[in-house]
Amino acid sequence: MSLVAENESIIDLLDRLCAVVPDYPSPGISFKDLTPVFADPTGLRRIVDELIAPFAGTFDLVAGLEARGFVLAAAAAYASDTGMLTIRKAGKLPRETFRDDYSLEYGSGSLEIHRDEFEPGTRVLVLDDVLATGGTVGSALRLLELAGAQVAGIGVVLELEELNGRAQLPETKLVSLQKV
Repeated sequence: MSLVAENESIIDLLDRLCAVVPDYPSPGISFKDLTPVFADPTGLRRIVDELIAPFAGTFDLVAGLEARGFVLAAAAAYASDTGMLTIRKAGKLPRETFRDDYSLEYGSGSLEIHRDEFEPGTRVLVLDDVLATGGTVGSALRLLELAGAQVAGIGVVLELEELNGRAQLPETKLVSLQKV
């Protein structure tokens, strides 16, 4: 049974359903855990609907970033009658891949996509749970462009404004449901 009131704003929904975990992953950081929102059927539907509505009719495929982006992208692909693309951490995909290396405030990482997953010119909407420094989302955009995709936009549930990730991304339509 859903815990979400139908007339509740998306920000109120997120504030109420997100679990806030103090001092995670390190002291002084308050982590907003979206898993209670995903577990609530109305909550999940509301965030997916809010993420894809601004991009209606502009995408053919939804890409999700590992791992919580997979939840959003799968639900969005189903809701929009499109397909889903997984953007994985390096070494997780079995076929030939495109790879992009990126830097984070605490280290580095690599993302990959299969080379043959979609046709060049496919319009792709990128979804993830959080936009922080922009490193991971920027890497995903570079991968998609390398593969010949047209990036339709980016949707995130939470945007950590103080980390200024939006400024690190190219001129791409970006929708965030809540800025924290």
